[in-house]
Amino acid sequence: MTTQPRRFTILLVPEHVEDRGGASVEDSAVRSAVVEATGEMGASGYPRYAGHGIVADIDPSTRTIEAMLVDGAELDYGLTALVTS
Repeated sequence: MTTQPRRFTILLVPEHVEDRGGASVEDSAVRSAVVEATGEMGASGYPRYAGHGIVADIDPSTRTIEAMLVDGAELDYGLTALVTS
């Protein structure tokens, strides 16, 4: 039996940052959100997580975001979404 994580933290990080000046990825994020499992499967076929304006289908085994909406819209160009925990 495989148990899926109940929550993840998602960071939205600008892609264009070349040198963070020693700052961590977490410190470079323009937005972060803790998303929790909704108990539903998303259209992508992966478990759906939601919280703080973000809805994401996440593959829990690889921590890959398969689909995501931020405040009801697709992710803005120039931003990368990362799963940290």
